[in-house]
Amino acid sequence: MKVPLLDLKAQYEAIKDEVLTATRKLYETQRFILGPEVEKLEKQFAEYCRAKYAVGVSSGTDALLISLMTAGIGPGDEVITSPYTFFATVGSIVRVGATPVFVDINEDTYNINPQAITDKITKQTKAIIPVHLYGQCCDMAPILELAHARNIAVIEDAAQAIGAEYKDGKRAGSMGGLACFSFFPSKNLGAFGDGGMVTTSSDILYEKLKVLRVHGSDPKYYHKVIGGNFRLDALQAAVILVKFPYLEEWISARRANARRYRELFGQEGLDGSIKLPAEKDGRHVYNQFVISVQSRRDELRRSLAEAGIGTEVYYPVPLHLQPCLEYIGGKEGDFPKAEAAAEKTLALPIYAELTDEQQAYVVQKIKAFCSS
Repeated sequence: MKVPLLDLKAQYEAIKDEVLTATRKLYETQRFILGPEVEKLEKQFAEYCRAKYAVGVSSGTDALLISLMTAGIGPGDEVITSPYTFFATVGSIVRVGATPVFVDINEDTYNINPQAITDKITKQTKAIIPVHLYGQCCDMAPILELAHARNIAVIEDAAQAIGAEYKDGKRAGSMGGLACFSFFPSKNLGAFGDGGMVTTSSDILYEKLKVLRVHGSDPKYYHKVIGGNFRLDALQAAVILVKFPYLEEWISARRANARRYRELFGQEGLDGSIKLPAEKDGRHVYNQFVISVQSRRDELRRSLAEAGIGTEVYYPVPLHLQPCLEYIGGKEGDFPKAEAAAEKTLALPIYAELTDEQQAYVVQKIKAFCSS
């Protein structure tokens, strides 16, 4: 049996006719940059995230970059974030000239530990970027309370968390001053290429975002600030608009698959050797289903690959140990929980089209490995 980590072809087959109709209509209009599709998507996206505004941008990475620029973050500033996430988070901080300051994670959720943030705040701290990793919201209440008391900007990195909800029912994208999303094809709501979105409920930040998205031009060809080419393509917006009505169905399927995994792992008695994802109060949307393997993680991954099962390690090297960030002075042992996660975690297939038989096969192969 073959079980890919992600099967986008299966998703495409179910919506193929709708996608071709939408894209054909766009080809006939020849309006490929911003335009009605982008505006329609922005409106729907803001409503879905329960934010006042949404601004379509060229990628999730550019969503982070333009948000930092909009918040006025630059040289001499410090930005607190997690050392255990995709590189774009820290890369965007460095690109605006600011200094990343890392805080270790919670070993259960892999999200930043709010209680450890206070000790890292200095006079230079201008922003906090909590990352809603794998589709589960960070513990936002203490982060927001801490930030508001010190006038520190909060920028949610919600690239993996569209539709995720915090324990009070607030959606990812509605809690920070700005929030960043990615439409990378592997996301729960993915485009046919790169794309991203920034949400905000601030009138002032919204106007800044729109100007910075088009090289800081307002009006056209008149530049009071330097922005970038951060525009969302109309083609990607058209594809996402087709997919959007299915998002809740896909999230429900992913959550059902997560429950089935828990049942299967329990039935096979693997609880002692495999740690399953923690699901706190709120709604986890399972962009990834990440297990923690107490020993021989890489051997398990090779064994599953031989059995035709796709997996991934998110992320094998914590950010404070990345070679390009040596100048910050990070070393092994600085963030032990992030380092342990990098050594032990493994993502299993969780996509909506995954069958019961495929899941049973995955768990059987893991049991066989653990019994060897």
